[in-house]
Amino acid sequence: MSWQDIRIETDRLILRPPRREDFDAWAANMANEESARFVGGVQPRAAAWRGFLTMVGAWAIQGFGMFSVIEKSSDQWIGRMGPWQPEGWPGTEVGWGLARHAWGNGYALEGASACMDWAVDQLGWTDIIHCIDPANLPSQVLAQRLGSRLRGPGKLAAPFEDAPIEIWGQTRDEWRRRRT
Repeated sequence: MSWQDIRIETDRLILRPPRREDFDAWAANMANEESARFVGGVQPRAAAWRGFLTMVGAWAIQGFGMFSVIEKSSDQWIGRMGPWQPEGWPGTEVGWGLARHAWGNGYALEGASACMDWAVDQLGWTDIIHCIDPANLPSQVLAQRLGSRLRGPGKLAAPFEDAPIEIWGQTRDEWRRRRT
């Protein structure tokens, strides 16, 4: 199976690698101050394009990257989430970032749970982290709901090495115990 054919379905979401037709919604999300605040900040369309291609490149080179999140009921792109581990990253991360209009619907928990299952079952990850800005309280709550715990301060790879982050996480065994 090619990476382009990977697809995860939950009750309300489709998670699949990014496609060209996702970019307009991606760029709009990165132009929204609230949505972009904790995922690198607001970006002009050209910078968002480079970030989008980075994600597609991760899939092509590593065989994984964040999924595009598609809301089943509307067939609309509503965010990105999934496994992420660029060079120099502090660990094997499952991260998330949803469009502002998708917040508050439980999509992050639903999608992140499916992504964590996939990272453990398909990628063989034995540890999953979440790099969360200390001011990002909703993501901290989500991490707790996923069963992750605060491990302490962390450091991202350049050019984000000065961004304050906390590392939340859990082991594969802890995740599996929660899921049974």
